[in-house]
Amino acid sequence: MSTILVTGGAGFIGSHLCDRLLAEGHRVVAVDDLTTGRIANLSDARGYGRAFTFFHMDIRAEGLRSVFERHRPEVVMHLAAQSGVRPSLEDPVRDASINVMGSLNVLECAAASGVRKVVYAGSGGTAYGEPRRLPVRETQAWSARPTSPYGISKKVVLDYLAHYGRDRGLDWTALLLGNVYGPRQDPTGEAGVIAIFARRMLAGETPTIFGDGNQTRDYVFIDDTVHAFVLAMDRGSGRVVNIGTGLETSVNGLFRMLAELTGFGGGPAFGPLPPGEIRRIALDPSLAAEVLGWRPWTHLEDGLSETVAFLRGTWIRGT
Repeated sequence: MSTILVTGGAGFIGSHLCDRLLAEGHRVVAVDDLTTGRIANLSDARGYGRAFTFFHMDIRAEGLRSVFERHRPEVVMHLAAQSGVRPSLEDPVRDASINVMGSLNVLECAAASGVRKVVYAGSGGTAYGEPRRLPVRETQAWSARPTSPYGISKKVVLDYLAHYGRDRGLDWTALLLGNVYGPRQDPTGEAGVIAIFARRMLAGETPTIFGDGNQTRDYVFIDDTVHAFVLAMDRGSGRVVNIGTGLETSVNGLFRMLAELTGFGGGPAFGPLPPGEIRRIALDPSLAAEVLGWRPWTHLEDGLSETVAFLRGTWIRGT
């Protein structure tokens, strides 16, 4: 039974990943400062008893080294981050402190304690900036110009991963994630348009579309995303890999699908498009199929239906 350390383990993606790893027989150590993560997300993981350990800790903390030394993880799944475009514009120093300096602390701890591999959650929605062609391929990642401090900070870590692989012998794979959605995504946060729209619609409130709604994103379901992380434990060495569907979905189209699923009969409100937001993105998943053996399998309509059902049963009851 191998030990896997998951940073951001109480978050939306991280908690699902903890569940999957535990179900496959691994021992899991989760680290989260609970800024956006929720202890409630770990209810299933905590049911595994001594196979699961949780540390309420910032990834920038000096105490992170002792966690690594005590538990000696074989693989690190690095998901902890400041993950909003708008907060990064308001406070780019904090964004860099968490996403760059925090990541460096994780990499230093990993290299010093003999970690075999780091799997990094990159941002396919921001690291590319405004891509020249769609769906975007990984070859554009190194020359891209992100349009927000968040995109910059997430992209910079790719260079640090290459450095630690080259100079410290630390194996790595970077997964550039599309817009991940599904059960447990926070419908009250800054990110996660699907959860935000669905919650407001179920409550009979009007969602706000920022911009004209023709901007597009590549939406990938949580179960598909977690599967990519698990595959990357032993595949994709030293590679940057897109995890997306290759399909564009406009915000207007997303609104219509969610309105049908929730029974919402009204129209959207509109607001100004925030600075730093890209216009269009879709991630070519062909390299993921080649080096990870990964393909997206959840159709958007099915994933939206499952997400809405989850929200009906939890957030709308106030739990």
